[in-house]
Amino acid sequence: MGKLDGKVAVVTGASKGIGAAAAKQLAAEGASVVVNFRASKLEADRVVSEIVSAGGKAIAVGADVSDEKAIDELFAKTKEVYGKLDILVNNAGVYAFGPIEEVTAEKYHHEHNLNVLGLILTTKAALPLFPAEGGSIINIGSRVNSVAPAKSIISSASKAAVDAITKVLSKELGPRKIRVNSLNPGVITTEGFIAGGLADSPMQKHYVALTPLGRMGEPDDVALPVVFLASEDSRWISGELIMVAGGE
Repeated sequence: MGKLDGKVAVVTGASKGIGAAAAKQLAAEGASVVVNFRASKLEADRVVSEIVSAGGKAIAVGADVSDEKAIDELFAKTKEVYGKLDILVNNAGVYAFGPIEEVTAEKYHHEHNLNVLGLILTTKAALPLFPAEGGSIINIGSRVNSVAPAKSIISSASKAAVDAITKVLSKELGPRKIRVNSLNPGVITTEGFIAGGLADSPMQKHYVALTPLGRMGEPDDVALPVVFLASEDSRWISGELIMVAGGE
């Protein structure tokens, strides 16, 4: 028996990184999982294959969650296959860094349309599928806005918005027994981190030196708290912004 037997979860941006790890951990605890992806169908299918091979249930559904029509189609497919939704993990997001002199409206909207507006519209579209007994919404934010490093103005602003959204919706959706929390990771060793040539770089060594637990974060370090927030183990927790950064 898993903690999430009989539950249905949608994880956005789940073809790799934190999203993929969350999808697999949720499935391992018994949830049926919708693995959302935007462009990486091959990677999403691989995540589904791993889940199914381990005895779990999952489907891959492509949708750009910065596009309202695509979001509606994502949840129409979820309803068609599983009939309901108990857990929403708003993981899809993008980030970029640069000085204020390089900020453009296009760069701003590229991040905020997904990280902020997309998260809001995804949550809105998901709500009709939650049963009367409620459920759990888990936003994947970031530690970036609390650290507020130089050259992160767009990303820090978008993740600060996620914190605010989490607080607001925890109050708004509480009467419907839907809990809303945010996990705010530090630097995580994802495929993007490795592809960017940052593994074993001076930047990585700098972050490890600042982290009391003395290592980089891994996707499962975030995925396991996702399971906790999705389960009844966290039934009295809502509106929280939980740092997942090794004590940094």
